[in-house]
Amino acid sequence: MAEEFPAAKTAVDEYHKIEQEMSQPEVASDPEKMRKLGRRHAELSVIVSAYQRYMTINDDYEAAKEMASEDPDFADEAKKLESELPEAREKLRTALIPRDPDDARDTIMEIKAGAGGEEAALFAGDLLRMYTRYAERRGWSCEIQSQNGTELGGVKDVQIAIRAKGTVAPADGVWASLKYEGGVHRVQRIPVTESQGRIQTSAAGVIVFPEADDDDDEIEIDPKDLKIDIFMSSGPGGQSVNTTYSAVRMTHIPTGIVVSMQDEKSQIQNRAAALRVLKSRLLAMKHEQEAAEAADMRHSQVRSLDRSERIRTYNFPENRIVDHRTNYKAYNLDQVLDGDLQAVIDSDIQADEAARLAQADKQ
Repeated sequence: MAEEFPAAKTAVDEYHKIEQEMSQPEVASDPEKMRKLGRRHAELSVIVSAYQRYMTINDDYEAAKEMASEDPDFADEAKKLESELPEAREKLRTALIPRDPDDARDTIMEIKAGAGGEEAALFAGDLLRMYTRYAERRGWSCEIQSQNGTELGGVKDVQIAIRAKGTVAPADGVWASLKYEGGVHRVQRIPVTESQGRIQTSAAGVIVFPEADDDDDEIEIDPKDLKIDIFMSSGPGGQSVNTTYSAVRMTHIPTGIVVSMQDEKSQIQNRAAALRVLKSRLLAMKHEQEAAEAADMRHSQVRSLDRSERIRTYNFPENRIVDHRTNYKAYNLDQVLDGDLQAVIDSDIQADEAARLAQADKQ
């Protein structure tokens, strides 16, 4: 039966090879090497587990079928095991479908207030709180890398790094869940600045991309391609946060990508953080181009703040949330904004998996 899933057998062989590598002293003493091997090991473990379960059920079924002629009890056991085979086979087939190569990576998220002035900024702040609470529920860490606020406590724009703790399986990676959040989020509510009680609509844009590792050799940045400006950090309303020129604006000349960083304590730290974000942006751009060339089924992200390109609507008067890509609808907006976001994200994951399965069936 192993011949039915040759790719699974190959995965099992690679899995055991990686385990042997990780046990070598020279590898065990190299944190970066261990991290890379650990990420691949976690990715393969899903396939290995599904393969072992399928083979165990199949072997037990064949044995019970042989013994059925001698003992009627084995006939019942064979029938039970036979009924379990289709589900085990389907789980293995699903596990073998290639995942997004970035699923196990951590994520950098940007939230920008769109049309709507102060109300849009307040909503962007609500989204920041929602994702922070969601990360807490998942056991992830959140680090605000840069933030520009408003006098009323809103957020003009903010950039956060969301990271898992330790090595995780791809399905449990930060990117595996948050990659679906990129796009325009629309809010309908009565603004705090509205005296007539009228419902208004505003929007905030969310961009997410997988975070590159410090030693990621996929992306190399030539220092000659960088233009770096140093300036004073600023807070809400634009006032100076400190009197030293510690904030960094880094421009990648070939692509025009600009990264600003001001929340670290020193210019050196801000420069290192900006370079990491720039590398992550270039990695995301590279993978998107590869996906497009391969006609992959990865979700594209809306990068403008055009309300017509919204992915989700948050309706406060009705306590309703709607995901326009999957038609998911629920009346627990208050809970969602408090971080109970999993059901919404699951609707996107399930739609993506269904699309990948359909694509695999065509091939």
